[in-house]
Amino acid sequence: MRFNKILITGGAGFIGSNLALRLKQKGYDIVIMDSLTEQIHGTNPDEDSPLYRSIKNEVTFIKGSVNSRSDWQQALKDVDCVVHLAAETGTGQSMYEISKYVNTNIGGTALLLDILANEKHCVKKVVVAESRAIYGEGRYWSEELNAFVYPDTRCDCDMQKGDYEVKHKGCDKELKLVATTEDSKIHPTSVYGITKQVQGQLVHLVCQSLGIHSVSFRYQNVYGPGQSLSNPYTGILSIFSTIIKNGHEINIFEDGKESRDFVYIDDVVDATISGIETEEANGHAFNVGSGIPTDVITVAETLKEKYGVNVPIRVSGNYRLGDIRHNYADISLARDILGFTPQWTFDKGITEFCKWVDSQSVKEDKYTESINEMKSKGLYK
Repeated sequence: MRFNKILITGGAGFIGSNLALRLKQKGYDIVIMDSLTEQIHGTNPDEDSPLYRSIKNEVTFIKGSVNSRSDWQQALKDVDCVVHLAAETGTGQSMYEISKYVNTNIGGTALLLDILANEKHCVKKVVVAESRAIYGEGRYWSEELNAFVYPDTRCDCDMQKGDYEVKHKGCDKELKLVATTEDSKIHPTSVYGITKQVQGQLVHLVCQSLGIHSVSFRYQNVYGPGQSLSNPYTGILSIFSTIIKNGHEINIFEDGKESRDFVYIDDVVDATISGIETEEANGHAFNVGSGIPTDVITVAETLKEKYGVNVPIRVSGNYRLGDIRHNYADISLARDILGFTPQWTFDKGITEFCKWVDSQSVKEDKYTESINEMKSKGLYK
């Protein structure tokens, strides 16, 4: 499936800019709409944002908001494929910036679909970014029940006692973590997760009714050269790197054994392009990850080693309400339909990431400020 003009919303962001440049190389006409938010791009994007600078002369760029109907109308002109990545991101921040997250993520998507339903356009396909956050605490195997189970949000009272593992009603024995499949229970534990769930559901439902193809991607923890080092709300590799470069102590939450699925940016772009171009992808939601969990203490120790900076690591037992314990992706559906196989191991990817960080100026460490913000809302313990 080939398109003439592709619109990427949030295209000046980490995933969007990398995707735009690769699609441009493949001969596509690319339009980007991005609001260039200060949290990601700084107060002066021409100076502060390498991501924006990487694409501004390579594509048709529109500074606009997904909350503006007129901006959408301008961006959609002659476009036959939309890749909708624009969103407020950050599970913790979403728990108190509720209106902003809902208005941008759900409201912005609703505006797009309203235009597609009621106005003249050329759009034949919509690709939307969901998130692993929609799965909440993920998928486990219970020996007692001889079944897969989906634990609810962890209890504050348990975590206060240092009991961080998930629990499920009727199960006294420890649950076994397994990979999360696309047909696993969707039960997000954050406002951000809820908004990503609704985004995906809206796109698939409305597009089907309009005869427009749709694909959604449930990205895991995406990382790599170019990601924002100044945003204290998302990206554990960036957050830890900025802390290390400033010579500060790394505060590891819980017991450090919580784990995530880290997937390198080039693999994410490969999967996304396959979803755009592959007709068999239409109507599907795909997990995009490495399929391997890595715990947080390993991340911190690996970064220290790569940078050669011996900052202290403190496993504090602190925790944030809304955080999940574990989650990693079953990527067999993306492999079977898209031919997606991750090419980057965690060690190979983090080596390239750290080389890039070493070439950047040291950013101000704003992480403590973000934690104090959460603490003031009663979400950090």
